[in-house]
Amino acid sequence: MKYVLAILGLGVACAIWMVIQLVTGSKSKKDRWRGGGGCGGNVLLFAVFASALGCENSTELTQSTKNIMGTPISVTAPTGMHATVFEVFRQVDKDMSEWKPESPLTIVNQNAGVTAVQVPADLFQTLKKSIEIAQLTSGAFDPTWASLWKLWKFDGRNTVPTKAQVEALLPQVDWKKVELDELTNTVFLPEPSSMLGLGGIAKGVALDKARDALVAQGLKDFMIVAGGQVLVHGYKNGKLWRVGIRDPEKEQTDYFAVLELTNTCISTSGNYEKFFMKDGIHYHHIIDPKTGYPARGVKSVTVISQDATLADALSTALFVMGVEDGLTLIESLSNAEALFIDDNNTMSKSSDFPFDFD
Repeated sequence: MKYVLAILGLGVACAIWMVIQLVTGSKSKKDRWRGGGGCGGNVLLFAVFASALGCENSTELTQSTKNIMGTPISVTAPTGMHATVFEVFRQVDKDMSEWKPESPLTIVNQNAGVTAVQVPADLFQTLKKSIEIAQLTSGAFDPTWASLWKLWKFDGRNTVPTKAQVEALLPQVDWKKVELDELTNTVFLPEPSSMLGLGGIAKGVALDKARDALVAQGLKDFMIVAGGQVLVHGYKNGKLWRVGIRDPEKEQTDYFAVLELTNTCISTSGNYEKFFMKDGIHYHHIIDPKTGYPARGVKSVTVISQDATLADALSTALFVMGVEDGLTLIESLSNAEALFIDDNNTMSKSSDFPFDFD
């Protein structure tokens, strides 16, 4: 808008100047379109002025970040496209957060053991996908993990739940008990204390939706970062996007590998994201649904897939499954690859993961 106003203001100034010149007769017509105080000089001046204001090519890649879904969401794309991505993430958060008191997912949890709840189509499809991945991973990914969220708080109090507390709630963690009705788009949790949580898949859903929204508008080149996930599309200035994999033993910006990628998503789950130390023991936020305690044996898992939703859920599931079972699963899939770092800092990868550490 500021550029439009600048152009209008310059046009008025030029018109007034021309009238004065015609009245005073100070210059001939041919001289009026030259520099030296004529309107042409003002146009040149405006070009410099517009450049100073920051006129940008509509396809130039710019970067901005907003906190949504409890994590920084960073977009690298033409400036006019950033709002599209942020709006997608806000909508997914609004529908799929178990922390928001009025979200459809919260209403499902509030009605556990009481009645089925009709939910938006996107939420229903995400829950359906969650159950499919739970089955694929033999429950290593389980959306009913949220039944345990009361026990594990990473808020600075460093409280470890007792064995009795975990055993009391563990029976509520069972994806097989979730009832989905596709005819009515309803969800029912038969166990009164059971809860659903989509923290291990919702950002992947938002990434897929944001990518589709940008592509539908004709955009080819962009990158979206959401916590431990990076989605890249097209190229950055004609070159493949470079995406780093964090070293779990070092700071956030310390990478042990940098991959060159396009048209895919990379998701990393690590024991360094949320954790606390208690009596010399490291307690992190990736809970094993079978034990009710943080999964052991792995420090980080990185998954690459064009399906951002799958990559998000699988990085969590493979972390829980561990290296041996995780590699067996990932090798059976044609649409994903994975890299593991275990507790001894030993790296293992699926056959087509694009990184050679030998």
